[in-house]
Amino acid sequence: MTTRIVKVDPRAPQEELITQAAQALAKGELVIIPTDTVYGVAANALDKKAIERLSEIKKRPKNKPFTIHIDEKIKIEHFAKDIPIVAYKLINKFWPGPLTIVLQAKDLGTIGIRMPDNEIALRIISLAKVSVVCPSANLSGNPAPVNFQDAIKDLNGLVDFAVDAGETKLRLESTVVDLTAEPLKVLREGAIKIADIEAAAKRKVVLFVCTGNSCRSVMAEGLLKKKLKDLGRLDVEVISGGIVLVGGFGATYDTRQLLAHEGIDASKHLSQRVTREMVKEADLVLVMERLHEERILQIAPDAKNRVYLLKEFAKIGDTSDLNIADPIGRPMDFYEFTFGMIKEAVEHVSQLI
Repeated sequence: MTTRIVKVDPRAPQEELITQAAQALAKGELVIIPTDTVYGVAANALDKKAIERLSEIKKRPKNKPFTIHIDEKIKIEHFAKDIPIVAYKLINKFWPGPLTIVLQAKDLGTIGIRMPDNEIALRIISLAKVSVVCPSANLSGNPAPVNFQDAIKDLNGLVDFAVDAGETKLRLESTVVDLTAEPLKVLREGAIKIADIEAAAKRKVVLFVCTGNSCRSVMAEGLLKKKLKDLGRLDVEVISGGIVLVGGFGATYDTRQLLAHEGIDASKHLSQRVTREMVKEADLVLVMERLHEERILQIAPDAKNRVYLLKEFAKIGDTSDLNIADPIGRPMDFYEFTFGMIKEAVEHVSQLI
């Protein structure tokens, strides 16, 4: 068999060549592709003959699964179940990138999943529209190849298609982390150091949510960040978002003014819509109104035990009305009232997390 080799410019990948590689992959052929770490042999995970050929080439036991490669973070949920919060923390920190995470598979056993930081690999995976496995492009016992010459030398004639994109960016294999039990276990230290994995895993995330992410959640985010800094707490990340569809707006003028009086600069804040991924990685989600709570639970039902009204969690104010009303369009004294309430709540939150 002759391997078809195409040379692709990593800085400006030729779409027609990427499409050809994806089509070959989709129809069950074995395709050498570059990733950010090393070169790999990609195969359609659902094509039995392709996987058998790949196992034979790699001399890999048939009961030992290959790592799935995906092109979007959220696709981990297509393959894994019982995904812990720490998984979302790690993928939001390191994906796309040189991190393989091991999770409980949706069927039986465990599964490794990775999202490479390589435009060519991601485009091929996306265009193929099949589940893709991609072990390193080397024969058993040989080093994982970091350039095309090393990848093709032992596999020429054994694979159907090969993409030559020069040298890989990192020249190191991915770090492999097992998240199927607590505490997590680093199975292989690669391009990401163990200390960086552990720091990201231990990081707590607090997410504040309001409607437009231009006043209430901005106030809460700024105040808690300042409080934690004053307390010397470096283990907590504070973020905020809104439930509306648009983003990219600054904080309201009154919000910026009130925060400025506390020594907090919100001039560079840009609103963002709360995403499922943001909720999934948050240890604590604090919302301003019941409406926000309902919306969060619609997009991430399994976050139920981590979502609270801010006043409820902080145990302040009148328990008959736990909402913090939106000050948008209200006079400055209403802004000041809202700000004071949020400041009191944040003081309590800082002592509880």
